[in-house]
Amino acid sequence: MACSRGACAPLAVAACVFLVLCAVATVVYTSSSLSTALLAVSGLRPYIASLTTNGSGGTNVGGSLHTSLHTCRKPKLPPNPLPPFYCCPPASSSSEPINFTLPDPVEPLRVRRPVHGVGAEYMAKYERAIALMKALPHTDPRSFYQMANIHCAYCTGSYRQTGNPELDMQIHFSWFFFPFHRAYLYFFERIAAKLLGEPDFALPFWSWDVPEGMRMPPEFANSSSPLYDPVRNPRHAPPRLVDLGFVGVESNRTDEQQIQHNLRTMYKQMIGNAALPSLFHGQPFRAGQFDKPGPGTVELSPHNTVHTWTGDIALTNVENMGTYYSAGRDPLFYPHHSNIDRLWEAWRQVGAAHGYRGHVDFVDPDWLDSSFLFYDEESRLVRITVRDVLDTEKLRYKFDGVGMPWVDARPPTTPNVSKNKALLKSVRFPLSLHKVVTVEVRRLQVLRSTEEKEAREEVLVIEGIETDGTQMVKFDVYVNAMEHKKVEPSGRELAGSYMCLSHPRIDGTGKGMIVETSMRVALNELLEDLDADGDETVTVTLVPRHGRAKIRSLRIVYMVE
Repeated sequence: MACSRGACAPLAVAACVFLVLCAVATVVYTSSSLSTALLAVSGLRPYIASLTTNGSGGTNVGGSLHTSLHTCRKPKLPPNPLPPFYCCPPASSSSEPINFTLPDPVEPLRVRRPVHGVGAEYMAKYERAIALMKALPHTDPRSFYQMANIHCAYCTGSYRQTGNPELDMQIHFSWFFFPFHRAYLYFFERIAAKLLGEPDFALPFWSWDVPEGMRMPPEFANSSSPLYDPVRNPRHAPPRLVDLGFVGVESNRTDEQQIQHNLRTMYKQMIGNAALPSLFHGQPFRAGQFDKPGPGTVELSPHNTVHTWTGDIALTNVENMGTYYSAGRDPLFYPHHSNIDRLWEAWRQVGAAHGYRGHVDFVDPDWLDSSFLFYDEESRLVRITVRDVLDTEKLRYKFDGVGMPWVDARPPTTPNVSKNKALLKSVRFPLSLHKVVTVEVRRLQVLRSTEEKEAREEVLVIEGIETDGTQMVKFDVYVNAMEHKKVEPSGRELAGSYMCLSHPRIDGTGKGMIVETSMRVALNELLEDLDADGDETVTVTLVPRHGRAKIRSLRIVYMVE
């Protein structure tokens, strides 16, 4: 397939070309082993077509992704970054990394518990572990300095794709988000346990998704503690409740309202919008392709919003937590991502308990066989694959201590929101989202049966999202709510939010390079709740909240994975 970013020429196989409604663009779909979909195209019979991933940029297209220390280079940092400016790990004493092996099953099972419930004595252990890491020389790959740099190296273009050195390896905006961070924390936790001399030490998690954990833990606000980071938002010290929709503007909600908002946000991102592996994990990213094909639900929010809520909003790049290159410098990063890791387990558990057939991981070998590089507790360079991190029990840890109250927080619809489409103006794509835009999108199938819905998820795809990488950007997506101001921030008609941290990718001219990605919103449950299952069209209202974005097209597809 001859490709450029955002467009692909068809292979010499059967292909169907459609003009997608509401977007001045022609999209090519070809048969392959990827997830199938039915395009929502007015007036045409349904065609089975495969969802394309993002375009290729290298000569070797397809297959699993890998990195090498030999191709790690200086990162692409945003304007006015905070030092240090180099993210690559130290050279290994051996010529090649060793392959990961699972820990001995007789090892003690580490139990990760919430920060708010482990007690002062246990948090003192985490504090001591951070102090020991910070005391190691910067050349030691187990030092806090080097552990923080891991995130920088994999998120700023420092690492290149093995076999395609002209292409970045970026673990955000794709199906690598969860497995990379799980592997990252696995080695971080084992290094901490080794330094402490306590084999059963487990990394606590910041449970901001349950009411008891929705505040920054006070241990991290003590300025004399190794857990303290002065580069945070001072307004968000405890007892301020975390806002899982934060984008730089403080809300005036009461604590009760904020908790309700957070729980409803969690429901949307963990259940309503997360019906398929690619919706939850993110889009496929294969060797030879451009990075950032599209993030999953949890990465956009609450992951990105908690990062931004924690970082210092007064700084250009919202360091430390609010931008990729510096996020790992805050000791709170690791309990934050420990909770993200827990949510991966929770998503699978909710699926099993409620019969959600789509709450399962990919079985694609391009995902399973992709790998990352880390130093272990013995300072050995290790190559670990996605396949290696799928079972936490085999990795010798588990989560305990909190429930999932958001399972019962399905958002309510908003009464008296107009659905009148008569006053809609014509919209031409691509468009610059500098003001509110409403688009009418046609659905190919209406009044689908329960069996049809179980077989295929109806999905709104927002393609060709382009933003300035130096900016934090957020826009909201409303369905059938042209009067969007009537809808509460956690209302049902708010179908999803695109939220991107400032992305350090600078071309040397001082101007930000374009970040191009996509976003998906699940519609099956949403349209039932809005009593719109029989409507031939839906309205999609895009509301800019922070920064600016361009959007190439909107379309509806019917997906099965």
